[in-house]
Amino acid sequence: MLRLGFPVLGVTDLPRAVAFWTAALGLVATEEWRSETWRTLDHADGSGRALALMRSDSPPEPRPRLHLDLLTETGDEQRAEVRRLVGLGARTVDWQLYPPEPDFVVLADPDGNVFCVVDLSRAPSGSGGPGA
Repeated sequence: MLRLGFPVLGVTDLPRAVAFWTAALGLVATEEWRSETWRTLDHADGSGRALALMRSDSPPEPRPRLHLDLLTETGDEQRAEVRRLVGLGARTVDWQLYPPEPDFVVLADPDGNVFCVVDLSRAPSGSGGPGA
């Protein structure tokens, strides 16, 4: 039986990506399938896998068709999380596709992978849904 696993991000610097994503999401790097090109990150509460990081030489997509949405409950929480993530090494992205009143902020991780921080109290934005 086929089942969905977990998202895998391609990264150029595996240790840097592990440091960023574990701090950003409170995840724990595991030894499961660990290699020079792979790390699995689990939920800290032991509830299972959350994200995997895979060494990749391909550049990140400037407008990926698939990306991560990180969820907050309020605008204040969203602003605080954006500041915290930028402090951890994320950068803001000059996103040309924001709707008039976006409920999301587009950031990129230290490897340039684009993701969104969504304020659920204002979602969905526009007609495309969260992070559209």
